[in-house]
Amino acid sequence: MPHFIIECSQDLLQQRTPDEIMDSVYKSADSTELFAPNDIKVRLRPYEYFKLGEQKNNFLHVFGYIMEGRNTEQKAELSKKICAQLTVLFPDISFLSVNISEFESATYCNKALINPENADQNRHFGL
Repeated sequence: MPHFIIECSQDLLQQRTPDEIMDSVYKSADSTELFAPNDIKVRLRPYEYFKLGEQKNNFLHVFGYIMEGRNTEQKAELSKKICAQLTVLFPDISFLSVNISEFESATYCNKALINPENADQNRHFGL
């Protein structure tokens, strides 16, 4: 946790490499000190086909999913940091946006939590 899923128009990968884009999001999230660096996960989904408004050529949106427990100011700062760093990479992009959503810890599960040896229900068990 957290997960950052980047959706973007395919043409942006001609301007920057996938690693540059993902590293920008990773470093922005890490700089907030809200997460352990080893917990941050970033994925990229480019789209070949999409429709935008008139005279709009490309887009990039980051969906951030984090465990509940951060306040609104922390989540807003995370969004702003990611957006600011991506704006540096893509100053002429038509649409660039970020949103942060929370996982509810009561309904979250991963393989560590279902491990019978994990008596303390540590979601990082065995990682």
